[in-house]
Amino acid sequence: MTAVSRHVERAVLFGADRPLRLRSGRTLTDVHVAYERFGPPDPSGERTVFVCHALTGDSHVTRHHSDDRPGWWEAMVGPHRPIDTRRFHVVCANVLGGCAGTTGPAPDPRWPARAPFPQIEVADMVTVHRELLRRLGVPLRLYAVVGGSLGGMQALEWLLRHPRDAGRFGLIATSARLSADNLAQNAVARAAILADPRFRGGRYPACDPPVTGLGIARMVGHLTYMSQESLEAKFGRDLSPGREGRSAPYTLPGPYAVERYLEHQAHKLTKRFDANSYLCLTAAMDRFDPFAEPHDDIAAADPDVCVLSFRSDRLFGLDHSRFIAERLLKAGVRCAHVHEESSRHGHDAFLKDVPAYLDAMARWLGTRARPAVPSSPHP
Repeated sequence: MTAVSRHVERAVLFGADRPLRLRSGRTLTDVHVAYERFGPPDPSGERTVFVCHALTGDSHVTRHHSDDRPGWWEAMVGPHRPIDTRRFHVVCANVLGGCAGTTGPAPDPRWPARAPFPQIEVADMVTVHRELLRRLGVPLRLYAVVGGSLGGMQALEWLLRHPRDAGRFGLIATSARLSADNLAQNAVARAAILADPRFRGGRYPACDPPVTGLGIARMVGHLTYMSQESLEAKFGRDLSPGREGRSAPYTLPGPYAVERYLEHQAHKLTKRFDANSYLCLTAAMDRFDPFAEPHDDIAAADPDVCVLSFRSDRLFGLDHSRFIAERLLKAGVRCAHVHEESSRHGHDAFLKDVPAYLDAMARWLGTRARPAVPSSPHP
């Protein structure tokens, strides 16, 4: 499971007298939520930015101080950055269904019988986020809701269902409806987990999880986070150290550096993430189709929406962002679409120090440009 930050706070929401009613019709009570807060308190809510994280992210979006461990969005959140924590009160919570302190399907003593965890939708994640803000006493008139990838899906869902909750919604490198290609990639990743003998129908103990299947799922996913251009520039056909001039039988690990890189990414994820959460959250992404339902209230709320995409993103590229922008404009919503052309980082560009993109975000948020910072890995 994700190593939870020492700064994490916890809340228990939706007691037995007021359960969480999921979109599936099932209910949950005593929902544990792990969250972190950054920047100055904001009793009004008007200087609060809620950050929604991506598939394998958590609440630790940035450092709280100089000797804290890095967060997953250091380029975007922190002092002198577009979401400036000197100015904004920032809240980030681990999503429902996650495995970094929030209730989910990972092995957990709160689910002693290992009962099947209910189906979760992106809308359910947003319901929990809104309830957390109420518990924290933050009025739902936020400065902004911002997220990338699955985080952008949460921000879009929030915009369509509760457009008056924030003045701005930032939808970065995200989708409103997965393509057949996206669905196929998720299907292969889940098949790897399901085929692992350690999966045991999802009832594996915490001490013996299906790390092989989850690792392969991560390798599949990571290929979609990077662009072909960035893989070629970083690895090409380079051999791993010590493998130069040698070949390996197909039964042994291959000789190429790119193989070792993917194995490294797989190993890192299996140390901090849960296979059942991966299945739960990717399935929620598959089902996400928010424009399939009418949303008559959006234009009257007059939110300011920014959609950002990247030329090299082969997961949620320009077509995905155009689809969102066109649907919002058709609904009468102010929407600026910024398509960043310079980065070769692929989908991962939304996490990195890409000046044109970060400057566009800073202008949209009304903050000053910030100095370069180290890039974060994909959450």
